Amino acid sequence: MAEGILRTLLSERGIENIKVSSAGVGALEGMPATSFAIEAAKLWGVDISSHIARQLNTRIIDDADLILVMSPEHYEAIKRKMPQALPKTYLFKGFPEPLSPRQEGVHDPIGGSLDDYNQTFMELDEILRRIEGRIIQLYESREKNPG
Repeated sequence: MAEGILRTLLSERGIENIKVSSAGVGALEGMPATSFAIEAAKLWGVDISSHIARQLNTRIIDDADLILVMSPEHYEAIKRKMPQALPKTYLFKGFPEPLSPRQEGVHDPIGGSLDDYNQTFMELDEILRRIEGRIIQLYESREKNPG
């Protein structure tokens, strides 16, 4: 849902050159988004019906300029898999601040009701609307100063 929201927000600003993709620590490779995730996103005007899950791997981590994770557990998984990626890894709710013990994760609605998915969608939407400008600034600064 976060990928779909951010793509939509960037598209609304006419920004098509920032690549947004998602991968999960526990994702089942090749699986579609859940029907509740698709339904919740559609309710808010975001189409994720073609989403296919990918398992997080070192290539994805290495290729990313910014990694936003949903929970401290996801941060720890990246820390174990590729510790050199930590400088570009942030908790959604904490970005652009580095991870700290007081930061909370976003509720994972998997296995929950449509209401759970709607709540998570709204939380992600609120967070991404708050940080999208910072994401754009980060991208633009990297484009001007590659490497």
